[in-house]
Amino acid sequence: MEFGVSIPTPADAWKTAKRAEDAGYRTAWFYDTQLLSADVFVGMGAAAMKTDRIRLATGVLIPSNRIAPVAANAFASLNALAPGRIDAGIGTGYTGRRTMGLGPYKLADMGEYIRVMQAMWRGETPEIRIEGKTRKVRFLNPDAKLINIDDEMPVYVSAFGPKARRLTAEVGAHWINVDFNEDLAAQASQDMDQVYRDAGHDPAKKRKVVFLWGSVLKEGEAYDSPRIKAETGPFAVMMLHNAMEAQDHGDLVESAAPDNEIARLAPEYRKTVYEKYQPAETRYLNLHRGHLMFVRPEEERFATAELIRTATITGTVAELRDRMRRLKDAGYDEVVVQVTPGHDSMVEDWARVFEAV
Repeated sequence: MEFGVSIPTPADAWKTAKRAEDAGYRTAWFYDTQLLSADVFVGMGAAAMKTDRIRLATGVLIPSNRIAPVAANAFASLNALAPGRIDAGIGTGYTGRRTMGLGPYKLADMGEYIRVMQAMWRGETPEIRIEGKTRKVRFLNPDAKLINIDDEMPVYVSAFGPKARRLTAEVGAHWINVDFNEDLAAQASQDMDQVYRDAGHDPAKKRKVVFLWGSVLKEGEAYDSPRIKAETGPFAVMMLHNAMEAQDHGDLVESAAPDNEIARLAPEYRKTVYEKYQPAETRYLNLHRGHLMFVRPEEERFATAELIRTATITGTVAELRDRMRRLKDAGYDEVVVQVTPGHDSMVEDWARVFEAV
């Protein structure tokens, strides 16, 4: 099993990517969250110039943020800077769309988006629907070598539900999942294998990547120590952000086990935090500020030890090694951990976990 880091993309995200490369990680995955982070392709472009071995991936690109030919060109441009090291992670969007008050992108539209990019990378001339018109598009002078479509750019799809998993197999993509619970992650892996078989693919030839959020505890360290709250508290309270919008936009963690601490905290969070944001129609502008990056002052008391323990993958080195082995046994090829901005020492902390797996 191999390992990667996910990065809430600053413009100088190359520093984290280089640190991860030096520590032996396979992939750096860059968030496409346009109202919270720097531009994903700017961050990846700098990383392409500052690294030599680590793979660079969107983790994940949201199709609504740019039209397919523009995205295809951006990937091909990166591929010219880091030949054969570029991966295209794609999803229907969570943070990058909810910061604009939007729900998930339509799966059918995402499938067509992926097919257009794949065709362009093969040098073909696909059709797209744009501004109410159907038009053919292709790279007009790839032979000038301003971009690189010669080296493969594998596609990965973030797919939690059955329809998204079927789409992943239909477009021949690799698969991204999220680990909330290793038993559920193992069952999802088995299900995905069958989906690949049903679509005529050999599951052994498709990579399975699982993202997780958590911290490595020192012996005797509390789950709500200042360090742990800074590193992984942002993900823990994000679960409450999700609970506030689940009715309107769907539940990000509907496939995860019910969590009593989230259920216990959600009503008070709604009353004392969420409903205080005015005007009501733009609450999302406040709700997602600092999303996955920092805990806002009004949220501090909700980042409890119990919420962090149950909602994140946090534990001692020994505990986490056992959890990673379970993911390996479940068939995952790569485990990806977030490196929270300002806490790059997480790279080495998690490397100690991974070295024995």
